[in-house]
This record gives sequence, C-alpha cells and structure tokens, in this order.
Amino acid sequence: MIENPILQLKDVCISYTPGKNAVNGVNAKIGKNNITAIMGPSGCGKSTLLRAINRMHELYPDIQITGEILLDNQNILKMNPMEVRRMAGMVFQRPNPFPTMSIYDNVIAGYKLNGIRLSKKEKDEIVETCLTNVGLWNEVKDSLYKKGTFLSGGQQQRLCIARALALKPEVLLMDEPTSALDPIATNRIEELLLELKKEFTIVIVTHNMSQAARISDYSMFMYLGELIEYDQTQTMFTTPKDKRTEEYLTGQFG
Repeated sequence: MIENPILQLKDVCISYTPGKNAVNGVNAKIGKNNITAIMGPSGCGKSTLLRAINRMHELYPDIQITGEILLDNQNILKMNPMEVRRMAGMVFQRPNPFPTMSIYDNVIAGYKLNGIRLSKKEKDEIVETCLTNVGLWNEVKDSLYKKGTFLSGGQQQRLCIARALALKPEVLLMDEPTSALDPIATNRIEELLLELKKEFTIVIVTHNMSQAARISDYSMFMYLGELIEYDQTQTMFTTPKDKRTEEYLTGQFG
C-alpha cells in the first residue's frame, strides 16, 4: 500500500505491567508527506504507541517494548533518545510552552536542550521561519521577548508546533493537539497541518473522527491495544472492512 515508508512499525508490543500489553503486535508503514490519524476509544493504546515513536515511553518505570520502530530505516529503539526526539517532534494535548521562557527562547529551546550552539543570526532566522510557518510571526513579532504563556491557547499551541519544527524533524507526532482548543483555534491548527504536510510527515492521535476525516490521508483504528484496520481515510470511512471499525465510526461504541 505504501512504498518507501518514512516510518515502519514492526510487531510493536508495549506493556506497562509484565504479561499485559497496552499495545499488541502492531505492524504498519507510514508514508512521507502524509497525515496519518490514529483513532480508537480511550485506553486503546493509541497515545502509548505515538509516544514510543518519540521514546517518551521511557519516562515511565517498568515499561517494556519489543519489536522495531524504523525511522528512515534506523531502529529508533537502539538510538540515542535525544537524537530520536530531534527526528520525531512531539506536540501534546495541552499547549505547554516553557513558562519561564520568552516566545523567542521557546522556539529554539530544542537547540539549547541538545547543547547545539547557534549564532544570533541563525537563531533569529530559525525563530522567524518557524513562527512564520505556523502563522504566528505577524501576531508576535513585536512581543518576542514576552513569556510564551502570555499568548492565547490557540497561539500557545502554534508556538509549541513551531518549537517542534525548529529542529527540522522527519516526523511530527501530535497527541490530540486540538482537544483543549475552541473551534476557531482548532480550525486554524487543521489548516496549518494541511500546509505543513508539504514538508513534514504528520502522525496525529485524535478521538475526533470528523477531524480525521477532514485532514488525514490515512487512518488507523486501534482497539484494546491492537491495530484493527489501517487504510486510506476515505476508504475506511466509507467501506470499513472490520465490524468493530464500522461500529466505532458509526458511534456504536467508544
């Protein structure tokens, strides 16, 4: 279905407690410059799977992961976690700009955390480019040294996306990035993602089926830790192959 995938999941199993998998045997290939939505009811393993692609799962004690996650044909489970987080940027459910940092410093925070030194000119260029890419530059260019928390919720989320983009990731991972936002801010983020996929590959966890239908090229449906169905979004929404997918999409559970 997908040739030359940028991201491959090979028999990925993740458990928080021995013998009980939160994610069970997931296999999938994710294509470049696509938006792929991961859907499913609460507790189905979608956020756990997404965080594993960024090695965030390691922040939890006792978590075990088996299988392979290949990004650009490199198994990220065997790489330096900081390098993985540069290649796979993460945006969370609630906007989380670093509260003590200015808007300017928030954008380039990844470079500081990774110990990468930049000249003032390089920093200025990265800040302007990334804030322009998320449609925020004109709104904040005169307030760059104010705290990021001074912005509205929608602006803060776009700032967090700019921060993730600054390190030029291969993949942008998003965990329900609009669930804390109002409809207007949500619409702006969705328009932004459609623009960003020209340059980036995006994987988005969402419980909002209409959002998946609006913006994603491919969709995964997960249930009880298993990948039940994975197809082009239009195909899955019109002719789902599995009864559980159909029941979820028609609101019979989840």
